[in-house]
Amino acid sequence: MAADEVDDADQIPFVARVADYAGTVLRPYGLRADRDGVPPQRVAEFADVKLLNHLAPKEFGGAALSRAADRRVHEILSGACLNTWLVWAQHAPIVGRLAKEYARGGDLSQRAHDALSGRLLVGAAISDVRRFPDHFVEATRVERGWRLNGTVSWFSGWGLNSAVFVAAVEPSSRTVITSLIPIDQHITAGVLGLSALGGSRTQRIHLSDAPVADADVISVQPLDEWRREDVDTVSDARPQHFGLAARVIDELRAEREPIAREIAERWAPRIAQIRADAYGLSDEAIAAGAGPHRTQERLAVKAASGEALSTLTRALLIARSGHGIGFDDTAQLHARSALFVLVQGQNADVRRAQLTHFLDTPHDPDTPTDPKDS
Repeated sequence: MAADEVDDADQIPFVARVADYAGTVLRPYGLRADRDGVPPQRVAEFADVKLLNHLAPKEFGGAALSRAADRRVHEILSGACLNTWLVWAQHAPIVGRLAKEYARGGDLSQRAHDALSGRLLVGAAISDVRRFPDHFVEATRVERGWRLNGTVSWFSGWGLNSAVFVAAVEPSSRTVITSLIPIDQHITAGVLGLSALGGSRTQRIHLSDAPVADADVISVQPLDEWRREDVDTVSDARPQHFGLAARVIDELRAEREPIAREIAERWAPRIAQIRADAYGLSDEAIAAGAGPHRTQERLAVKAASGEALSTLTRALLIARSGHGIGFDDTAQLHARSALFVLVQGQNADVRRAQLTHFLDTPHDPDTPTDPKDS
């Protein structure tokens, strides 16, 4: 099973090093990271642990990890500190994308080679393509390149990353241009007040005539093709769901209240089943190739995962009573983190599946709970 392969990845030396780093450095700092922001030294630490290019080809110093091992790394980091994980998780898949282009023989820029070599932290600015034509970054063709204009709704790691991986749309041809460009005077940030993952340095950024040389373009593809690929990205419950769930279950198990420990033991098998279903369905979709594959089932699993996280984090907060809502307690941090997971990677289909999940309840609010009231 796919989930068993993820568990087996703990035996891989690279994964074990990540687990040690997450447990000794990230986890103890989690509350402070949420309050003060992910500190700059994390970037150097990522480089030392080889987390900046773990998906790069071996010739660039990559770790040659399987999909299962990569999932395990995401689980470990998200369970230790979700703010730090988000900054890193915006970067890591970009390196994987660049590695695929390199394998295809693509002519990559020096900046892309630096990312593959683990010499810089990249931020992602791609999700606004989902909102075209209502909101998007617009690409305009100019001599030997492009100009980008528009606002990126969410950009994590501002102040830590030195380049941005941006997807823009040329509206007349409905073409998506993806590029890797430097953060310079053409890109500015505005404060984005968040009640969850406020330490992730997530900002709203604006691109004003940002130049893109042809050499910095990673791909040019039809919008419909981009959207088909994006469906696979957003349809599944992902490793961060299960990293956070495992952390909360561990903390419930450590509570003095016996019923809190019982909740942990009752919910652990449920989380394990959701995790197995999510990874299994995702792998099926990858094996099936282009086109939708059991999408409704995958969305249902994602909705169930979000609901389980909400339940578990509420249980932990209740178990700690008034202490749980203090800024020095992880219960409130995990509860707010669960809210973030609910809306992360959300398109219209995901949102509909999540809301439909709330309709599937055994209690109709219009039905009296007491027979004598009927």
